[in-house]
Amino acid sequence: MKTNKVPMRRCAGCMTSKPKKDLIRIAAYEGRVSIDRTGKAKGRGIYLCPDKECMEKARKKKSLSRGLKTDISNEQMEQLFEELAEYEKENR
Repeated sequence: MKTNKVPMRRCAGCMTSKPKKDLIRIAAYEGRVSIDRTGKAKGRGIYLCPDKECMEKARKKKSLSRGLKTDISNEQMEQLFEELAEYEKENR
């Protein structure tokens, strides 16, 4: 009997490893930062737990900019956090 390996990713906020399907991917491509709902968008990506606490931790530690290897303006950060809050509401 074959067992499939579950892909694990680390949250950029709380730094805990969880199954990839339980996390949200954020992708940066050509200067644009957005939520990758498919998990297959082009560009560099990082993962976050879908809750506000991890989002705030990642923001304070500046792990989004560091993980995506790009500067994220305050305006882009606010837009991203609005998208994340919306995503969180949709997937409750």
